[in-house]
Amino acid sequence: MKILLIILGVILALIVIVQVFAFNGRKNIESYSYQVVKKYKDFEIRNYEASLFTTVKLSSKGYKDTSRKGFSILAGYIFGDNDKNKKIAMTSPVAMSLEDSVTMMFMVPREFDKKTLPKPNQSQINFVEEPAKKIAAISFTGWANDEKIAKYQKKLKLILETENISYTNQFYFFGYNPPYEIFNRKNEVIVELY
Repeated sequence: MKILLIILGVILALIVIVQVFAFNGRKNIESYSYQVVKKYKDFEIRNYEASLFTTVKLSSKGYKDTSRKGFSILAGYIFGDNDKNKKIAMTSPVAMSLEDSVTMMFMVPREFDKKTLPKPNQSQINFVEEPAKKIAAISFTGWANDEKIAKYQKKLKLILETENISYTNQFYFFGYNPPYEIFNRKNEVIVELY
């Protein structure tokens, strides 16, 4: 019994250390800049500035499979799988388009532009300049999955229609946490507005 308590204590201590590390690590991550235009009870309207993204388009659909595959390809690029073997800082959030085919996107740190970025070794990686845009965002906690993303996409549509706010069909999922982070998980479904 004593050994079991010691093992549980060590496991608990490791979990706490990893969570503190994850929380502190997120403080230094560059994020997609925006200004809140208006805050509602369940969502908010934001203006995002123009930004450059590293992207990979995947033919499959579904959060679980596409997020693993897309993240692996883009993470490989930023961890040095490029023509200069150069590491590029991680940014937040990780974005995924919610269409028939999924595009996963990592924002490029502001220190780079298309000319100064290393060339990817993977041919399916592209760089896309997203213009400044107005969006509506709804947040949810916990781990994301297809059901939760669909639920909040539907909820956001309903709220926007109730508020008489016109929106495009450009929906995205934003994930803000690394997979090993247990507490304070933040996810969003966003849509571009007219």
